[in-house]
Amino acid sequence: MEAVDVRTAAATAALPVAVIGAGPIGLAAAAHLVERGQTPVVLEAGTDIAASIRQWRHVQLFSPWCVDIDAAAARLLASDGWTAPPSDDLPTGGDLIHRYLEPLARHPAIAAHLQLGHRVTAVARHGIDKVRTPGRDKRPFVLRVATRAGAEHEILARAVIDASGTWATPNPLGASGLPAVGEHMASDRIVGGLPDVMGVDRERFAGRRTVVVGAGHSAATTLLALADLQGVAPGTGIVWAVRSETPRPLVGKGDDDELPARGRIGAALGGLVSSGRVDLATGFRTRAVERRGDEVVLVDGDRDRCIAGHQVVAATGFRPDHSIGAELRLRLDPALDSAADLAPLIDPNVHDCGSVPPHGARQLAHPEHGYWIAGTKSYGRAPTFLLATGYEQVRSVVAALVGDQAAADEVRLALPTDGGCPAHLPGSAPDACAGSTRVAVPAA
Repeated sequence: MEAVDVRTAAATAALPVAVIGAGPIGLAAAAHLVERGQTPVVLEAGTDIAASIRQWRHVQLFSPWCVDIDAAAARLLASDGWTAPPSDDLPTGGDLIHRYLEPLARHPAIAAHLQLGHRVTAVARHGIDKVRTPGRDKRPFVLRVATRAGAEHEILARAVIDASGTWATPNPLGASGLPAVGEHMASDRIVGGLPDVMGVDRERFAGRRTVVVGAGHSAATTLLALADLQGVAPGTGIVWAVRSETPRPLVGKGDDDELPARGRIGAALGGLVSSGRVDLATGFRTRAVERRGDEVVLVDGDRDRCIAGHQVVAATGFRPDHSIGAELRLRLDPALDSAADLAPLIDPNVHDCGSVPPHGARQLAHPEHGYWIAGTKSYGRAPTFLLATGYEQVRSVVAALVGDQAAADEVRLALPTDGGCPAHLPGSAPDACAGSTRVAVPAA
């Protein structure tokens, strides 16, 4: 770490803005910083950008390209001769990477500041701990960074935007929020996220019985893929276990959904249940997981029921890991683990993705001035995050960083009305429920 005279405001102001994570929101934050004449340093734990999306690259997004691309990123790419994909097409996760995120990461204005294989393990104020108040806001941030080679070093930054996401911290199977009794012992039979059922993971599922736990669109996507496999691999069994009495995708808007592709998923899944191809267990609250021969058995904690299968897909959602901020002054909502001021706007007991009010830097702020959490991690445990929301978050945050409070407060996001592409160019202020994928609303 280079020596910096932290006693001078000018020295601190000359430091870069640290962006944690090189996914869609982190790279969008970097694009907005560059556009505003700021120097970012983008720290990505993975060996490549968009590490989480690569794990669900086979999944198609609900929203078209016109609302999956950040405004500043589109302007930066266009300046280098990039052509936007057809606006009405629905990309897969792989498309999002290859046709948008990789070109963005390769752009000289971003590539020069991108550090892959650099995991941020802690963030603090340089030279003082969490307790000390005098002069705190004038101190730069210090980020402790571990490389994949095992080395450790520190980076100073004048501000931090944490866009590291939640993919690495999935919720457990246990209905209480704790891992079910025996869950760790059966971890080799439990698959998280969105397995590639018809692709690289096919042999694991073909001709075997799978229990899918969860009532969000991640679960629905896996169930539909298993049904496709069932059609070509006899003996493939499917059980769907949900905690509620009515699984959410079956009571969606159907043809009235703002995103038609999302509405069709609920309708298709309802047909599979009605036909008996998917066995549905409602009101199932997993208390324990047991190994019985070559099967894994889920035990209901409230009722005398068990469900057995050869493996389990845990589509139970995600939660944030705030451990890197243990030496920072964060104000988190006690229920959602999101920024306290944001929580009432995203509470999943009240809101879905289309009813979340616009929000920006003010709602994302913490008592630790200059530290923001954006993207999926900003939502804590709420499953209603959209790419378009994250893009607007970082636009507002960067405006606040450069002192343009009027632009920071002018939150421009308009959520869906008809699901169609806006009339304006790709990447400008979206007016559709954008960026939701089959992984965007994973809840149990």
